[in-house]
Amino acid sequence: MLLCCKVRVRSCSARDSSNRADSTALTKMPMDNFIFAQCILYFLAFVFSFIVIVPLSENTEDFRGKCLLFTRGMWENENITVSKQRFIIEEWGPQSSCSFITAVGIASLVLSAVQAWRLLCFICKGHDDSIFSAFLNLLISTFVVFAVFLSSTIVSVGFNLWCDAITEGGSMPSSCEDLQDTDLELGLDNSAFYDQFAIAQFGLWAAWLAWLGITVVAFLKVYHNYRQEDLVDSLIHEREFLLGRSSRRRSDVVDEKCAMI
Repeated sequence: MLLCCKVRVRSCSARDSSNRADSTALTKMPMDNFIFAQCILYFLAFVFSFIVIVPLSENTEDFRGKCLLFTRGMWENENITVSKQRFIIEEWGPQSSCSFITAVGIASLVLSAVQAWRLLCFICKGHDDSIFSAFLNLLISTFVVFAVFLSSTIVSVGFNLWCDAITEGGSMPSSCEDLQDTDLELGLDNSAFYDQFAIAQFGLWAAWLAWLGITVVAFLKVYHNYRQEDLVDSLIHEREFLLGRSSRRRSDVVDEKCAMI
């Protein structure tokens, strides 16, 4: 009887190990593709976020903490006898706009760096996120996508209003890009404002596309995990059902042999 019990225990453990191996094989290859795609997108988000932060920091230093986004002003003659014009600032843009954009850029930079490093460790060790961790990453990436999109919109709209102000709605002979080479006599350095915000706009919209891709991959990963759990469970159940019928037949034969012994 002891020999018969050992045979049954070994057969059950062999079935459990084969089931685990089958489920691991089913999920490993798709998960590796998801992790690799996310790692590349996080690296791109890191690069584009860095492109955002550098020109914004330079512009903040050049403009001595003033924010040119949504700034309003007009050209006026210095006096009646001289036709020389000077740009007068009526109201500087809210500092909160530039602060928010810089904060979003820094947050995007840090998050993408941490996530890229974490996924690289997963690739090297052959690990993967849990279902809860994958869902949490989906929520975080969704929030970052919204924040980066809002920052990109603020920069695009605010900078266009600034350019409309210094070009008087396009009526000036010089373009907004040309006027960065003109001393506006504002008591600050305006020699590179157009290049700085052009680069920042490109970096923000490119970072938004990267985070959008990250969000899509994170959603597909969560959806794949949900579907894969159902598929693995059904396959294991079907395998156990088929093996159960054959094992019952073998156990009956073993029991007969044991009874004869």
